[in-house]
Amino acid sequence: MNGQGYGRPAPVATLPLTRVGPGSPCGEFLRRYWHPLALSSSVGPRPTKVRLLGEDLILFRDAVGRPGLLYPRCMHRGTSLYYGRIEERGIRCCYHGWLFDVQGNCLEQPCEPDGGRHREKARQPWYPLEEKYGLVFAYLGPPSKQPLLPRYDILEDLEEGERIANEDGTRFGQQGDRGVPIMPYTWLHTLDNFMDPFHVYVLHSTFTVTQFAAGFAVLPKVKFEYVRGGIVYRAERILQDGQRMTRVSCLMAPNAASVPDIDLAAARSSTISWTVPLDDTHHQSFRAVRTRLSDDELFKPLRYGDKTWSEMTPGERRDMPGDLEAQGGQGPVTLNSEEHLVTSDRGIIMLRRLLLEQIRAVGTGTDPIGVNFDPDKQIVAIPSGNFYDD
Repeated sequence: MNGQGYGRPAPVATLPLTRVGPGSPCGEFLRRYWHPLALSSSVGPRPTKVRLLGEDLILFRDAVGRPGLLYPRCMHRGTSLYYGRIEERGIRCCYHGWLFDVQGNCLEQPCEPDGGRHREKARQPWYPLEEKYGLVFAYLGPPSKQPLLPRYDILEDLEEGERIANEDGTRFGQQGDRGVPIMPYTWLHTLDNFMDPFHVYVLHSTFTVTQFAAGFAVLPKVKFEYVRGGIVYRAERILQDGQRMTRVSCLMAPNAASVPDIDLAAARSSTISWTVPLDDTHHQSFRAVRTRLSDDELFKPLRYGDKTWSEMTPGERRDMPGDLEAQGGQGPVTLNSEEHLVTSDRGIIMLRRLLLEQIRAVGTGTDPIGVNFDPDKQIVAIPSGNFYDD
């Protein structure tokens, strides 16, 4: 066999990890968790269209401040609640005036006798929402399995002068600036990337220009391990000045990651990011950051040489690729049949194995890792940070 391309098998996606719609194995697994779907500050008195786990929905905030997430087709005659009017008690359909609260209860049917004698039997499909860290989280799973919304130790107990900043990809997306908030490829591309510290040594450090701190140009020694709720890796480097630094990152099931400061400052991580599947071939990232900086300082655009990604021409992006190019270059879905995973992909192998095990667990009626129903165990400990030997 001489390796020429003629007659090669057609590439296929062999893993179920990219199919996230209702009823799919991965979709049902993901529906056991809370997912951010918007910044709290972006949810106002006008309905907006959102997409999450393959479902098109309507997000709004009623006149007394309660957020609501409803199926868009009005249960009466099917027109979209996107054109609804926000009132104190909920959202009113533009067609015949049916009024629904944030839990889908029908409160008024104006064209019916007595405002709808049986309106209490009518309920628009809805999903629970909670607001935390400046983000709106949604739960799309079975009501009997609804867990508590996690709280993360690195984002709790703020000190004087600290705040939680948040971001949805419109300030500092995959490309390092405000260019493309919705990624046109599967969430698995980005999840794999979190468990791949070796790409930082090549893509971000030695392939073209140094995109992050100079220390990333040192090839690390990496150890991966399963921990409660996810995976941690420890990347050890002897820096140019002789200092020994261990960079610890974690990914908590199903899609919450904590990556330390990319300037390699000695500190615990201050960030949680979520990689949220919108559908099988699109995802969006959300972040919550504990900080004393202003948004302009915190979300300062990444520069490739002397330009940001949005300032670069297509040719310049080709010559100085970053995460968006490397991940997007895989296509909208990972074609696993063509992959050749090696020892440096151990983190990716462990991640996929973990997700597949949890999908099987849900399929057999078991709760997946990381879901919690005990208020005394709501705080999630995050080990991430840049740590230097004395």
